[in-house]
Amino acid sequence: MPELRREVWITGIGIVSCLGEGPDAHWQGFAERRIKVDAETFAPYVVHPLAPLELDRQIPKKGDQRQMEAWQRIGTYAAGLALQDAGVKGNADLLGRMDMIVAAAGGERDIAVDGSVLSNKSKAANPGAFLNEKLMNDLRPTLFLAQLSNLLAGNISIVHGVTGSSRSFMGEEGAGVEAVRVASARIGAGQSDLALVGGSYNGQREDLLLLYDTGGYLRRGVFRPVWERTDSPGMVLGSIGAFLVLEERAHAQARGARPLARVIAVLSERSRRPPSAVAEALGEMWEKLAALRGAGRIAIISGATGTEPGTHEERAWLKRMPDLPVRATGSYIGHGFEPQFAMNIAIATIVLGHQKLFPPLDSSGVEQAHEGAVDQIAVTSVGHWRGEAIALLDAVS
Repeated sequence: MPELRREVWITGIGIVSCLGEGPDAHWQGFAERRIKVDAETFAPYVVHPLAPLELDRQIPKKGDQRQMEAWQRIGTYAAGLALQDAGVKGNADLLGRMDMIVAAAGGERDIAVDGSVLSNKSKAANPGAFLNEKLMNDLRPTLFLAQLSNLLAGNISIVHGVTGSSRSFMGEEGAGVEAVRVASARIGAGQSDLALVGGSYNGQREDLLLLYDTGGYLRRGVFRPVWERTDSPGMVLGSIGAFLVLEERAHAQARGARPLARVIAVLSERSRRPPSAVAEALGEMWEKLAALRGAGRIAIISGATGTEPGTHEERAWLKRMPDLPVRATGSYIGHGFEPQFAMNIAIATIVLGHQKLFPPLDSSGVEQAHEGAVDQIAVTSVGHWRGEAIALLDAVS
């Protein structure tokens, strides 16, 4: 039975995306079916650009801001929002006991240096000496340090004072899934009482667009919602920061914290199998959750990417449950790999708080209008290559 032994509450969420920051900005964006994309800067690719942030509000020292790359600023900012939402920001006692699990990728490339190397190496009289000179003189001294995903955890610790145990996971969607699963499991098993979990992603990077396009994972041309990309399957990347404060029920009650939602279970399938395996994996996890699902009023928040065959297979699985309303958040905020699962759990938490779904953004028939109340939500993850998972949340009365 996958149910957690101790109740795990979500007591704080911190999210930033193209729609802005915080629950209200995102709920309003969903309600208005607001699409914010940049189709020009990185054409022929479309991206969901990060909304402007007043960094001083969560990262007050300019020196801290300057030494971080964009993905670190995004994550540190979102973490501060989550701590603030949970009412623990600035509380040295709680922060000193707070565990932290971060999911993030590596550092950012210096595009100007990369371009110079690619353009001039073949022209150099001695290509080896030319490359060595570039490596010695042009690369930032912190290049290799910047490749470490745990730099985000370090910056959160420095800026916000979170000094309990720290873990960093690296590995695209699967890393984000495991971060949430491990944090929930530790609290459920009595190994932790209070945890900060999440990650960040900067989707406005030429190097990553090149990387994922080389693999055939990006959509080109006109923007379409994730279920409507059969003409040109692929992801639309988004810059995303998402953190959750997870807390054991009695611990939250003792300090008077309000529950935003309850994490009932988090299941993951870590390895992509042969064709049709996504639908099978989702079906197996769904059956494992059968005893924990309520009698009705369940909705699904989907992490569909738009890539194939994963999106097609998730759609096939959803067809088995035509009575359950579905919403794919990637149509609004894009895909952000490591933080995507935490972001979608945060969005599910917002939905539970409003006790209703936001309108559909889809003409394919996958998403249908739903006017009824919602008090339980399943959050899916189907990675662009690996990272299948389902989390089950419900409202706390």
